[in-house]
Amino acid sequence: MRRTKPIGIVMLLITAIIWGSSFVAQSIGMKSIDAFTFTGIRTALGVIFLLPFTLIINKGFDFRKKTLRAGLILGVVFSFAQNFQQFAFYYSTSGKIAFITAFYMFFVPLFSVIFLRKRIALLTWGSIILGLLGLFLLCINPSDLTDINFGDILALICAVFYAVQIMLIDKFLEDGVNGIQLSFMQFVVAAVLSLIAMFIFEKPVLADIKTAAPSLLYSGIMSCGIAYTLQIVGQKNASPVVASLLMCLESVFAVITASIILHEALAPREMAGCLIMFAAILISQVSETLSAKKRNQESAKLS
Repeated sequence: MRRTKPIGIVMLLITAIIWGSSFVAQSIGMKSIDAFTFTGIRTALGVIFLLPFTLIINKGFDFRKKTLRAGLILGVVFSFAQNFQQFAFYYSTSGKIAFITAFYMFFVPLFSVIFLRKRIALLTWGSIILGLLGLFLLCINPSDLTDINFGDILALICAVFYAVQIMLIDKFLEDGVNGIQLSFMQFVVAAVLSLIAMFIFEKPVLADIKTAAPSLLYSGIMSCGIAYTLQIVGQKNASPVVASLLMCLESVFAVITASIILHEALAPREMAGCLIMFAAILISQVSETLSAKKRNQESAKLS
């Protein structure tokens, strides 16, 4: 396991701050333009920013059928995740969307059991149950169980697609696909699909796009471009567990920035749900660490 260095902590912390504050930019941008328009332009800006970085690190592109196929599949899933999240802003607040999106941390082990027949630690199951409790408090008013915010449902669907994306990345990397190019290609595919949907289902107005330009630039360049770069460098200087915990802080920073900039106030019940979900995320990461150490010890004994 990699040793964690201070530079890694700083870079991943900045990544979480940028990703968290990007939820506010997404919320503000949606006041001027529609969801597909925002996602399409945002992702395209990320592609433009990442292109020279990808060329420098990757020294060209790999056009093998396996790489292109993996990039296409991942890009489609990533596009669905991005757009479901963006449509959630029509109905819900940025802080709630951020926390519900973080629920992908629980769908990954669930899908591993269902589709890959993997064994899941008891502590992980406990974190899943705790997370469900937090999600219930965050999204559902106990006094009216039928009053479920449609935006929260969309954000939960987004979390499902992000979980699938994470599992696909693991599979494609095991198959030998270049990780940097794979990530770049998912942005390309997501941008193309979202821009096509923009022209089919929406009527983008240049004046409205100019109004949303600050949000688009921040979300596209900072979130998709700079934060992505910092994530790569940061993960090289941090253990996987520390990296995961730091990046999970994006949901916390989303609530903080939404409170400061948008004056979004969570009810005590919703705040309790956020805290419980965050605790569940931390527990799931601790469980993953303990499981990994146990597997390494068993492998060492066998060897």
